[in-house]
Amino acid sequence: MVIDGEDHTLDLLFYHRRLRRLVAVELKLGKFKAAYKGQMELYLRWLEENEQEPSEDSTLGLILCAEGGQESIALLRLDQAGIRVGQYLTELPPKKVLERKLHESITLSRALLEGRADKQRLDKPAPRTRTRKSH
Repeated sequence: MVIDGEDHTLDLLFYHRRLRRLVAVELKLGKFKAAYKGQMELYLRWLEENEQEPSEDSTLGLILCAEGGQESIALLRLDQAGIRVGQYLTELPPKKVLERKLHESITLSRALLEGRADKQRLDKPAPRTRTRKSH
């Protein structure tokens, strides 16, 4: 990308068919820094102006770091800018830790899916029941 006469390079760019949107990925070494938000926002706005088709949803940004920075991430309200932050592992943790994390992820996913199912049930109008008239 050339912005203000300077070259900028996005690490990875994907298109997600089901989401109908571009997904921009930046890979970072070390801990998350607040400046990464500005860089990703610049990339997202450029992609929206130059690459996004009218039928597509807004571009999603993903910043992958070796360490999170949960307080910074929360304060920056990245979700409102269409940016998510993920953490990658630099070395494999012990098997017990992996098993625990996997079970936690499954439990969380099930809870989220059940919550969506409950919400869908609440959003749907209740089916009408017919009452029989006695003659």
